[in-house]
Amino acid sequence: MQLSRNWRIGISIAALCLCAQGQNPPGKDTQGNEAKGMPPRAAPGDYQAQAPAGAVTVAAEFMGHAILTPEGATYTTEDYVAVEAGLFGPSGARLKISSADFSLRIVAKKAKPVPSEPFGAVFKSLKDPEWEDAAAVELKKAKEGKGNGISTGGKTQDDTPAVAPKMPLPMRRAMEQRVEKCVLPEGDRALPQAGVIFFPYHGKAESIHAIELIYDGPAGKATLRLQP
Repeated sequence: MQLSRNWRIGISIAALCLCAQGQNPPGKDTQGNEAKGMPPRAAPGDYQAQAPAGAVTVAAEFMGHAILTPEGATYTTEDYVAVEAGLFGPSGARLKISSADFSLRIVAKKAKPVPSEPFGAVFKSLKDPEWEDAAAVELKKAKEGKGNGISTGGKTQDDTPAVAPKMPLPMRRAMEQRVEKCVLPEGDRALPQAGVIFFPYHGKAESIHAIELIYDGPAGKATLRLQP
């Protein structure tokens, strides 16, 4: 998936966030804490794919190795792919939600379905492309003796090789917190709900020809054919 397309999706998500804040006052699920999840899109049809699971409609969109936050930030991970999922139901419906109810099948590789993984597992490989680009420029300057690198590393002397800088801990923690807020909410929740689910995948997203998201949970079963 092209990054430019991800930015367009991110803008739509931010708009939906503002709309949701104006229309839906916080309920019991969000009072007293910052609930995880993304603002559900207006309807299941606003996602790449939809499928019924009993009285619930499961909708989803494949995001590749990119993670888009409602704040407009885009992060990447080489070891996982992300799927934004939405769960919709009749008025007043509730559902016990768990990311463990979802698995992903890479159809092109004829692989067995891959179970989802906790969002915390993604943190180790999480990157901020903008910061990575800036760090690469500073490292190049340091190697050429034109600068001392950014504040967290990379300074060079005549007898000391330049070292790739590391993201400052406060910045990394802020990045992780933004991603954590995007994950699909779990537990007994009022519908609709939406959020990101992560699946391990180390290959290039562009090499995937077809993928399927499989839901097998309290609402029933559903298989969604997603677009890489």
